Amino acid sequence: MPLPLKTPLPPMEARSVDEIPIGDDWQYEPKWDGFRCLAFREGKDVFLQSKAGQPLARYFPDVVAQLQVLKAKRFVLDGELVIPVGRALSFDELQLRLHPAASRVQKLAAEHPALLIVFDLLADQDGRSLLASPLRERRKKLEAFARENFKAKGRLRLSPATTKLTIAKKWFEKVGGDLDGIMAKQIDAPYAAGERSAMVKVKQIRSADCVVGGFRYATGSRMIGSLLLGLYDDDGLLHHVGFTSAFKASDRPALTKKFEALKKKPGFTGNAPGGPSRWSTERSAEWEPVEPKTVVEVAYDHFTGGRFRHGTKIVRWRPDKSPRQCLMDQVAHREGRSLALL
Repeated sequence: MPLPLKTPLPPMEARSVDEIPIGDDWQYEPKWDGFRCLAFREGKDVFLQSKAGQPLARYFPDVVAQLQVLKAKRFVLDGELVIPVGRALSFDELQLRLHPAASRVQKLAAEHPALLIVFDLLADQDGRSLLASPLRERRKKLEAFARENFKAKGRLRLSPATTKLTIAKKWFEKVGGDLDGIMAKQIDAPYAAGERSAMVKVKQIRSADCVVGGFRYATGSRMIGSLLLGLYDDDGLLHHVGFTSAFKASDRPALTKKFEALKKKPGFTGNAPGGPSRWSTERSAEWEPVEPKTVVEVAYDHFTGGRFRHGTKIVRWRPDKSPRQCLMDQVAHREGRSLALL
């Protein structure tokens, strides 16, 4: 029987909430820090689809090869592509895979093979669509599918799930490194492709005191567009760890005047924007160093690979705090080691 589901299939999405929902009608799962991926197999053909409906197979030939040798000849899985480096997951390595040269992709795949962490079964090996089935049934079928097809500690992994709030809270404590948050799904709901009706996500917001080590002008303007943030290591080096652009337009003239008056090299004495990074671009080199005199507390939701994964939000300025007190140990313990959950 041919697969009843065809690409592009919009994945089920989640709406953000502030707290983990409580009740017997919820299933909890870790929210992994990777690329969302729907995996289709029909005979020898394997297709990997991104959240946006784009093909991913050419960038993850290692995952395709693993799916092609499974006992099951047809299925549709929903999961997350991740790449372990050491004991943690690397989002940088995921982004490196999106390279136009097949030879480069093959080299990267050999150096750091990817994992597909699977959390839903959308079509079974008999070719039946499971979209209308409640999650509790899909989960049982997925666990049976994993027992029959996945190898222990292989490149295809079953994501853990629980209905116990105490376990979900323990996972939530690990958020900030490998884990991007906690998912909660209504256990009696069908798979709502492209909708946000039966699944929520909870992220944990944290704050850190950072030193402003530089700034960038806004594109086509002489007003500040973003402030570059740094933290000191144990050797006294100031490392660039991210940025913030979350300030009002009305504040930009005063900020521009303030930090233009502090312009002074080197700004950062450790890792710097436009420094020895494979993600350096012409744009990343266009920054102005300043004396490390200003401390700002910022809120963030994710720290991995030595930096804030997303832009941060300003909580408050900290004139009461010495820049040298802004140490990396505020965030270093957020470098997650959550692979043990698999």
